[in-house]
Amino acid sequence: MSESELASLPLLDIRAISPMERHPRIFGMVHALAEGQSFVIVNDHDPRPLRYQMEARYPGLFDWEYLQQGPDIWRVEIKRSLSSGCDCCCGG
Repeated sequence: MSESELASLPLLDIRAISPMERHPRIFGMVHALAEGQSFVIVNDHDPRPLRYQMEARYPGLFDWEYLQQGPDIWRVEIKRSLSSGCDCCCGG
């Protein structure tokens, strides 16, 4: 992803949000994403627990890409996957 593409994505710096409000704010943004849309979160530690929570709640619906992995700042792009068009029980 180019710097200009990255700069155009919505950014949520969760370092400035109280810990109790972080996941609800992130999930609010996740729910607002249309297929193919994404946003970037910025944190002061690896948000791996959030990734596990998202995978459990929304298996296969979101892509997770580390853009920067510490040691002081982590940047992660969360993207709503494109639907396969399948409307069956597989969720694909």
